[in-house]
Amino acid sequence: MELPENACSGNTPQKTAVQCCYSGTSGPAPTIRTTNSIITGKDRWDHFLARWGVNRMGRIVPPGLYRLGSPTNESSVFASANYTLSFDALRSALAGRDAWILVLDTKGINVWCAAGKGTFGTDELVRRIGFTGLSGVVSHRKIILPQLSAPGVSAHEVARRSGFSVEYGPVRARDLPAYIATHTATQEMRTVRFPLADRLVLCPMELTHVLLPMIAAAVVLYFLAGPVAGLAAVAAVLAGTVLFPALLPVIPTHDFSMKGFFLGVLVAIPFAAGFVEAPGLSGIAQVIAVLVPFLIIPSVVAYLALNFTGSTTFTSRTGVKKEIFRYVPAMVLMVGAGTILGIALGVLRLTGVA
Repeated sequence: MELPENACSGNTPQKTAVQCCYSGTSGPAPTIRTTNSIITGKDRWDHFLARWGVNRMGRIVPPGLYRLGSPTNESSVFASANYTLSFDALRSALAGRDAWILVLDTKGINVWCAAGKGTFGTDELVRRIGFTGLSGVVSHRKIILPQLSAPGVSAHEVARRSGFSVEYGPVRARDLPAYIATHTATQEMRTVRFPLADRLVLCPMELTHVLLPMIAAAVVLYFLAGPVAGLAAVAAVLAGTVLFPALLPVIPTHDFSMKGFFLGVLVAIPFAAGFVEAPGLSGIAQVIAVLVPFLIIPSVVAYLALNFTGSTTFTSRTGVKKEIFRYVPAMVLMVGAGTILGIALGVLRLTGVA
């Protein structure tokens, strides 16, 4: 183990945070790393890149035990995910304090999502406590976890298997200083909020995932069906990744997919009107021209809206599963029908029937 200076030297007058707890054990002891509460310009640049999905899985903190300041064996222990933004939020909130930070291996996923996926869970927490030798580092048996990790952690199982009790801190890391003063969370600290700013900050990541397909679809549709069709592709993606999160609380219905269908219909209206007014269309061709945007655009927006469920406080894992089985088949059928009708419209125009 990488011990604090003079922690186990023979001439140390007092025992420090790590009490030579590995003497007599075989094999190398785990390393205790050192961190601080300073968020540098480089850190902020890394946060910006992470938000835009640049090397997203490269924003990972090595799991293990970290020393913040000069903690003793009585200092508090805080648990974190090994996603850079989660770890940085915690260490910066603890500025000026001495503490231990136990970083779990959540595969680079933030606390909330990792709890839902099971990577910030009971097994990993117990495993990390044992692997880092935490029981020999601190004299108490308590770990403070973020409240949003609760879905993945069984507190009584952690206590039974590791001897450590779990204490849930506030939702937001910035509330930790006030929480630590009394170890009592106010209603405000316990309330999960999802305001406009929090929703919009997620948009770059959602948009990045579909940016290249959007550009490709817009270019293809521009040359096959004209500028209105190309613009429709861009509008559908932006509606699903930017407009939907912005308007999420005010869009009618409960299910995300239905919210997406509703928003998609509104977005499709001007494009349907634009296709109807396109020169050379009449009869059945005009009907098809109206149907195509109403079939494809709402389906695309609904699919992107469904993808946003993992980033919100509005739904649950079981709710998402129900939506997937209930609505995704309808999305596929609508996109398929719209594509077939779009091809038929192109054939009609090429043959002069339209």
